[in-house]
Amino acid sequence: MKSNRWSKRVKVSATGTGLVSRSGVALLRELTEVTGLVAGWTEALLDTYKAVPTVHAPGRVLADLAVVIADGGDALSHLGALRDQDKLFGVVASAPTAWRVIHRVDTEHLARLRTVRASARERAWAAGGGPDLTVGLIIDLDATILISHSEKENAAATWKKTFGFHPLMAYLDRPDVSGGEALAGMLRTGRAGSNTAADHQQVLAMALAALPAHARPTPGEPDSPQVLIRTDSAGSTHAFATSLREAGCGFSLGFSVDGPVQTAIGAVPEDAWVAAHNIDGEHRDGAWITEITEHLDLDKWPAGSRVIVRRERPHPGAQLRFTDTFGHRFTAFITDTAGGVLAQLEVRHRSHARVEDRIRAGKDTGLRNMPAKSFAENEAWLELCLTAADLITWSQALCFTGDLARCEPATFRYRICAIAGRLTRSSRARHLQLDRDWPWAQDLAKAFDRLRAAPWPA
Repeated sequence: MKSNRWSKRVKVSATGTGLVSRSGVALLRELTEVTGLVAGWTEALLDTYKAVPTVHAPGRVLADLAVVIADGGDALSHLGALRDQDKLFGVVASAPTAWRVIHRVDTEHLARLRTVRASARERAWAAGGGPDLTVGLIIDLDATILISHSEKENAAATWKKTFGFHPLMAYLDRPDVSGGEALAGMLRTGRAGSNTAADHQQVLAMALAALPAHARPTPGEPDSPQVLIRTDSAGSTHAFATSLREAGCGFSLGFSVDGPVQTAIGAVPEDAWVAAHNIDGEHRDGAWITEITEHLDLDKWPAGSRVIVRRERPHPGAQLRFTDTFGHRFTAFITDTAGGVLAQLEVRHRSHARVEDRIRAGKDTGLRNMPAKSFAENEAWLELCLTAADLITWSQALCFTGDLARCEPATFRYRICAIAGRLTRSSRARHLQLDRDWPWAQDLAKAFDRLRAAPWPA
């Protein structure tokens, strides 16, 4: 076997000129400007300054942090990835400057930042980066554990016997792009409960406020946009379901298989079970669906609520729970959707599992690390993480097609953000020449063209 001696034959010198890396990050940075994030966030924080900042506008600092997070950074010091390439990105704030800006974001100003991000979403959707509203919107709520290795403010022991935070997140389910859109997030202490109705109600209000005005539901209006809220059984409370009805939203909530549900399942005749479907509509072997609404007392739930149960043979090696009988595993959900094929309603609810991918991708986009000692500063960091996820989603929807429109953040960073180039000047203009041998260089060049040609609102 011949050894590969290629690396020993390469001569290395530090004599290159005009070279830049991470060229694709410039696309995300430009997106923060055209969506209005930079200007809006600057205006939102101006009243915290005695004089108008002349070097580093606060909106530019926060937007740069969101861009760095989208590029895989998980600390404020990672702003150096932009600052060290001033040829491409210009003057970028230092980490101490960024900390001072983050420190200015209290509860009132955090609400302003969220309002600006909602306006940026409206602009991005108006430019062509929005979902298809004719089929309705689906918002997934779910909580997750964020591990903290130090005693930061409000970090505490969690129900999973870990230590950290227990945020509740809301994502807009968009199968057309990789990660959906990060509508809202509520940073909570580690000891926060799983099925706290008040927390779900607050995150619901934040998520609906994050939608463009024309996409929000209006109770009592027949032509109101259709918005469905999905949760696991943690969101299945009478108070939260009532709030959903009052907000004009439909719901599909996980339902605990307790004693009354087990009794109802036992009363269902065998011929009432119908075959379940896979997400592609094909028959799913070993799984069946039925409705048990008539066997339950649902008076405390909103009118029209229905409980649908799925039974399935466990996969090899799976351990049954005490609620599973006759060798089957049972799961249930409650919905207020009238009519429809049971199997399709069950597939729709089971697709709530996609939120786990959203959260996993979010943790790969800054969410894993709460960098500050202060709880308020970590709340601001969470908002920047949600913004970073949105920047990736909007850029994919507006600027890319095919696999690049659906790939996960890690793949997006490798294929797009990591592209190297050469920066030249001619006729008083700068020219970024991308590495023509990079497989996705043409896609990035076209992405800049699409971003600049999009019909941005005036």
